[in-house]
This record gives sequence, structure tokens and C-alpha cells, in this order.
Amino acid sequence: MSAPAAAAAAAAVAGERVLVVDDEPDIVALVVYHLAKAGYRVSSAAAGPDALTLARREHPALIVLDLMLPGMSGFDVLEELQRDDATRGIAVMMLTARKEEVDRIRGLSLGADDYLTKPFSPQELVLRVGAILRRVKASPDAGDMLVTGPIRIDRSAHRVWVDEKEVELTATEFRLLRALAERRGRTLGRTHLLETVWEAAPDIQTRTVDMHVQRLRTKLQPAGSLIETVRGFGYRMKAPTARDP
Repeated sequence: MSAPAAAAAAAAVAGERVLVVDDEPDIVALVVYHLAKAGYRVSSAAAGPDALTLARREHPALIVLDLMLPGMSGFDVLEELQRDDATRGIAVMMLTARKEEVDRIRGLSLGADDYLTKPFSPQELVLRVGAILRRVKASPDAGDMLVTGPIRIDRSAHRVWVDEKEVELTATEFRLLRALAERRGRTLGRTHLLETVWEAAPDIQTRTVDMHVQRLRTKLQPAGSLIETVRGFGYRMKAPTARDP
């Protein structure tokens, strides 16, 4: 990382708490050192239950999470984080030696914001952590509501309702829905969505977009039909009708 890039990353998220979860002491020491050097407040855990305890107590802005943990896998930790209202909003970056696409897809589908495989560049990890946190922290002014059909989106509070019933979305699903709703009537390509929602991490495939759209449609129930597939290109939120505000 160049000095200007490091300074910019640290300035954007100075003082944010990051929790590193890995059972390899050398990996933990390496990640903690580079994150602390970039200006983060860092804590660590070597097992899933300890990670959940720290997450609930410290409420970090982001968790760097290994998959292969003793007794409780990273997938299990991620599912527990998503079940708990107190931890659902915490960003998660998977850091693992498992390179298989099925593992990457499962991690992202469970709500992870990014997926980095070992061996890794510490500088890239720091940049990705900064990118995730800037993305999570960026929000319009309070009270900025977006309505399309029965779907109501509070962009500042990161909450979604369908016909006045609140829908629980992961951070990635929320960003995907917001991107489509803000450009309703326009077709967004998969590559464009990767750039805006995932910031185009190089090892994330366009298939990831399809998987998240499918999950989003399921959670929105009948309103999910507002998200149209444009074959061979991407997706589009149906344009407003006369009934829309």
C-alpha cells in the first residue's frame, strides 16, 4: 500500500473497531499488526463462541472471520451473527484457505461482505477492510426514504418494509435493493452491480449477483417480482407506475 493510500484508508475509518477471528496465532498477529498500523482498534478471538461473545460485547464495525475454526465453523458464526439483532449489522470479511467456489458462494449468501483467500496480501486486506467500512458508513441524510410500489426503503436507517411489514435483509442485500430501486426503470448489468454493491473484488463472480437477487426476491415475497431479469445482461427494478409516489 502506498503512503497516500494508507493515509486515506486510515483517515476514512480512523478508530473503528475490528475483530479478527482465527485459530492460527501467526495469522492473527499478522492481521492485527497491519490493521492496527492503519489506525483501527483491533481485538481477536481464536474460536467461534468467543467471537460471538466479543461481537455482542464490543459491537465491532467489522469482523475478519476464518472459516475453519475449532468446534464452530465460520459459517456457523456468520449465521449466528445474522440471527441476532445486536450483531446483524456488523460487516464481515471471510479470510480462509478454502478457495472453492461453493464455499465463497455460501459465505456471501449468508451475508458476508467480502471473501479473501489465504495466502493473502496484508496490504490488500487493509484496503478491502477500508472499502467495506466506507461502503457501510456511507448513507444519505437521515429520513431519506425511497418508495417503489409496496417497497419502502429508509436509506439512512438501512431498513426495508413491504406493505408496512419490515423485511430483514443482510447489508449486501440492502445495498443491492437500494441500487436497483434508486435506478428503477433502468437495466443494471451484473458487472455494474459488482462494482457498486461489492466494489468489484476481483475474486467475486457475476454468479454472486444472481444468487443474491434470488434471495432478495424470496425475502420480498410477491414484491420480489418487481425485480426483473434482463436476460444476458442483468436486472431492472420495474419503473414507477401512476400508483407510485
